[in-house]
Amino acid sequence: MPNQAETLEIDIRPATWAGFTAVMGENGGCGGCWCMLWRQSKAEMDAGMGAGNRAAMKAIFAGGEGPGLVAYHNTHAVGWIHVAPRSEFPRLDNSRVLKPIDDLPVWSVACFLVDKAYRRSGLSARLLNAGCDYARERGAAVIEGYPIDTPKKSYPGLYAWTGFLGTFREAGFREVARRSPTRPIMRRDLA
Repeated sequence: MPNQAETLEIDIRPATWAGFTAVMGENGGCGGCWCMLWRQSKAEMDAGMGAGNRAAMKAIFAGGEGPGLVAYHNTHAVGWIHVAPRSEFPRLDNSRVLKPIDDLPVWSVACFLVDKAYRRSGLSARLLNAGCDYARERGAAVIEGYPIDTPKKSYPGLYAWTGFLGTFREAGFREVARRSPTRPIMRRDLA
């Protein structure tokens, strides 16, 4: 088990279907979501849990470049960050807490998934910085995320799939809104 991702040789690159599914595992991430939560209505998400969501994400990959990055240690896929224009995540617009704060065409960091053996190693921060570069290279001027800001000393990493506040702060994001005590909206200028 690695101690620090900074000391590991980690290769982060645009996601392929094979890399993405290796990180997601047989269950498709957290309970069969296949990283489709923000892309669908609640009814669509619930109806597609498992195979339906897998097929929906596979169709996105088949349409072109994958919507994020995968981190590799040696040849093993160990982490994923879902990053794309916010317009690809319509469920965010309907969220009382995460609805848009303005009309800027921002990109969003929608999800992280890090292999259990690599959690608490700094890999999320490396994925987040790489995600910012990825968005900038594709024309994004602003990127935002929706991390957890929990008062709990211990919080299961698997359930913090939008990331932790500290990771976003370390990556140069600033808080721009908070409609819930535990869920800020964080932004970073990329221009």
